Amino acid sequence: MKGNQSKEKKKSALFYVVMALLTVGIAVGASLPYLLHRGEGIWIRNHSEGQYPRNGDGVDQYGRPTGASDELRGVWIAYLSLDGVNKAKIDSMVSAAKSNGMNTIYFHVRPFGDALYASDYYPWSHLVTGTQGQAPSDGFDPLAYAVEAAHREGLQLHAWLNPLRIMLNSGAYPPALSDDNPYVVWRGDDNPDNDDWVIDYKKGKYYNPAIPEVRERIVSGVREIVEKYNVDGVHWDDYFYPASDSSFDDSKAYAAYQADGGKLSLLDWRTQNISTLVKAVYSAVKKADKTCVFGISPAGNIDNCLSAGADVKTWGSTEGYVDYLAPQIYWTSDNKIAPFEPMCRKWRALVSSDKVKLYIGLALYKAGSDSDSGKWQTADDIIMNQVLFTRSSEIHADGFALYSYAYLDSEQTAEEMKNLRSVLGE
Repeated sequence: MKGNQSKEKKKSALFYVVMALLTVGIAVGASLPYLLHRGEGIWIRNHSEGQYPRNGDGVDQYGRPTGASDELRGVWIAYLSLDGVNKAKIDSMVSAAKSNGMNTIYFHVRPFGDALYASDYYPWSHLVTGTQGQAPSDGFDPLAYAVEAAHREGLQLHAWLNPLRIMLNSGAYPPALSDDNPYVVWRGDDNPDNDDWVIDYKKGKYYNPAIPEVRERIVSGVREIVEKYNVDGVHWDDYFYPASDSSFDDSKAYAAYQADGGKLSLLDWRTQNISTLVKAVYSAVKKADKTCVFGISPAGNIDNCLSAGADVKTWGSTEGYVDYLAPQIYWTSDNKIAPFEPMCRKWRALVSSDKVKLYIGLALYKAGSDSDSGKWQTADDIIMNQVLFTRSSEIHADGFALYSYAYLDSEQTAEEMKNLRSVLGE
């Protein structure tokens, strides 16, 4: 009995000591984002939104699971920021990414079936010289310099490509296609068999992934990047088939498939085309450089992915397609159609292979704006809270990515970025 009483007294004393320390911490450390209790793997926020459970291994002072120093913190540098790209602009971009706590850059090198580098398969992008197909007179190679600049500052650089898009659906961008653009070549030659290797949709133009020769060109365009440049990864975003129905007119290729005995529905056939391409790219990347990663950032709505031919369920559960998925979960917690936390849970369940990492794409561009009926103006720590949720033991994502670079240092997102940096440990 005395032994038990002694133990109870020690427990009671320890309880009061802990409570006293917590009280002092709250009183003198109100400016700190969190108070931590490592033993139970929980943290208590300084804001009123609530608590997120953490790993049993505990968390550091920034809400990260201990041992999570390899968290990917990416930022997309889109073509919209690359018009007239030069060394000074790239240096500024890399500097901004680093100073804001990022460690990975997704650098847009093929937005429109073109290239921001010297390619054997695609014309020079108009973003470099103002005219598609025109090489820089001084020999400047944006991708080569971007890799050099990023690595010099200790950042990774992934080459970001749109595999199918040649021109926006508006028809306004790029302003014109060069004579050596495959679209112009195939549509202008005397061979009618390759006319459907590219497809017109609305006023836009796309490669047709049903065609083996087209898929091989796309694979070759990826292979040359990995072989010629010291990139850390190859990255695709969410642009696959632009329509789920026959308004995207690939009927000639589909009829040929059916004539050969094919039984798949139009959507299933398209899905097979995309997955065949994805798997071929993954294989080409690994053959060229086994340390280089290949990943895709699909739309955040899983049903939309599937209707576009993007079989994210297979990619996330089966080795050999991608090294990571980075779904674009671009909504707030109170969004009625796609609230942030439930969408993260769906993707966490979908990415089940231990060979596939999960990153969460975040809508920095919406922060502080009137997007989604003003939901992004209700607080200035939305992105910060989303990052913390992705780190929770419930999601345990491998990192996050911000869209986009243009909003890292903008007035619109200044407070949001300040709060985000407070949990990045920079």
